[in-house]
Amino acid sequence: MAITIKTEDDIRKMRVAGRLAAEVLEMIKPHVVPGVSTGELDRLCHEHITVKQDAISACLGYHGFPKSVCISVNDVVCHGIPDNDKILKNGDIVNIDVTVIKDGFHGDTSAMFIAGTPSIQAERLCKVTQESLYLALRMVRPGIRLRTLGAAIQKFVESHDYSVVRDYCGHGIGEGFHEEPQVLHYDGDDGGVVLKKGMAFTIEPMVNTGDYRIRTMKDGWTVKTKDHGLSAQYEHTLVVTDDGCEIMTLRNDEEGALSRILIVQ
Repeated sequence: MAITIKTEDDIRKMRVAGRLAAEVLEMIKPHVVPGVSTGELDRLCHEHITVKQDAISACLGYHGFPKSVCISVNDVVCHGIPDNDKILKNGDIVNIDVTVIKDGFHGDTSAMFIAGTPSIQAERLCKVTQESLYLALRMVRPGIRLRTLGAAIQKFVESHDYSVVRDYCGHGIGEGFHEEPQVLHYDGDDGGVVLKKGMAFTIEPMVNTGDYRIRTMKDGWTVKTKDHGLSAQYEHTLVVTDDGCEIMTLRNDEEGALSRILIVQ
């Protein structure tokens, strides 16, 4: 397993790409309202990335993906294709997944948004999913096994009677969109990977209200929960530091959030 250790120059460039990706999510937040189409949200993101940021959307054209961001609504787990005919309704939960390329390096992040007023279940699912990400982020430091992150996420999520999707995982990132290692969000084989300073990867748990199994739609991209339950996901790009990690894609509305998360051992 060839895991690239990032140089200081790499990290500097990833810091820029990560901030731009976070900025896209900050920009789009007020636009996620009932009545807007996911196609319009994609258009706004694309314009912001390409015009204002003078950057590149890594998703557009990636293995044929037709849009600039992935937008996944309600029971869509991931890779939802934005569409002008897909209109958000009151209470919809929406994941927007953004990957920006700037100066050859990637910044990858996603967050949940709620159109209008959420159900209690939907709001709780989003909160637990975000907390599971924060839990793992606070554990990152040199010398720990990679699999301990996934084990902690799984334990936390299942303690709330939800399930963690097994078919998709986090990944190394840098000049490549998807690099080694694979970052599982459950307790599975990590190939013996031990975290080292300079390793950069994403953590991006996908959490379902019901069963963790999924199904892929005929378009070859859209992934939904098999039992039609709701799904949520949050994602950050990070680099391992001397005694923890630097979150490259931290949003302004998350300031102080990591220190407030209760770690469940």
